[in-house]
Amino acid sequence: MEELVDKAKVLIEALPYMQRFVGKTIVIKYGGHAMKDLALRRSFATDVVLLKHIGVRPVIVHGGGPQIASTLDRLGKKSEFVGGLRVTDDETMEVVEMVLGGTVNREIVELIQQAGASAVGLTGSDGALLRVREKFIDGKSLGRVGEVVSVDPSVIEAVAESGFVPVVAPIGADNDGLTYNVNADEAAGAIAGKLRAEKLILLTDVDGVLDPQGERLSTLSVEEVRKRIDEGTIRGGMIPKVRCCMDALTRGVSRTHIVDGRVLHAVLLEIFTDDAGVGTLLVP
Repeated sequence: MEELVDKAKVLIEALPYMQRFVGKTIVIKYGGHAMKDLALRRSFATDVVLLKHIGVRPVIVHGGGPQIASTLDRLGKKSEFVGGLRVTDDETMEVVEMVLGGTVNREIVELIQQAGASAVGLTGSDGALLRVREKFIDGKSLGRVGEVVSVDPSVIEAVAESGFVPVVAPIGADNDGLTYNVNADEAAGAIAGKLRAEKLILLTDVDGVLDPQGERLSTLSVEEVRKRIDEGTIRGGMIPKVRCCMDALTRGVSRTHIVDGRVLHAVLLEIFTDDAGVGTLLVP
């Protein structure tokens, strides 16, 4: 009986959060270890289905860097990176579209459907969802790597209104229809901002944002983030993630989260519990 009561307490704890988020959009960037481990993949799919069935509107934007790298390796093609981004020539872009827009996207759609919800796979070039331009770093072109110029969420809204979970591959197109590889965090942040999402959640392979002692910071304001970047306590690969979150907040997203995707049911734990969650919450 005590175990049953504990289960009831969990539901009661989650109730106010469920009431708050009914009808709201939550954008989740899905990537990292959560995409590779079978138990974590099933856990993620279950979280998405639960969100859908309690009236939340989940939108998934996924990465796929390791899958792209594996395919390029099999083809004998080496990858070059600048600023953490893969230099993408025409041949590499063919692989990107095949892997992200095909294999990975289809697998995620099927994973969600097996867990009990209907999903539809999209790319950022569908319905002019992600309009992009060529990206340069320090004056150097990265080839067909794009930065987001504008977002037209019509196709996402149409899919969600029809009762499906949108699953978006981060591929955009320029004004001439040429496709580009887009960083998944950037794509998720831009989409979340345009949808004025209640939350943007970035699933990562780290605990969250850490202090100099290696302890996770449960909550940070934009002002604190800027200070820590200047001090060097936020550095390396975490900088583009926190900047993505800050950009989303300025575009109208209410809350942003950098969450440890290596934890089972990380999305639910971050959203529906009174505890500090399993990541870092960034607030305006």
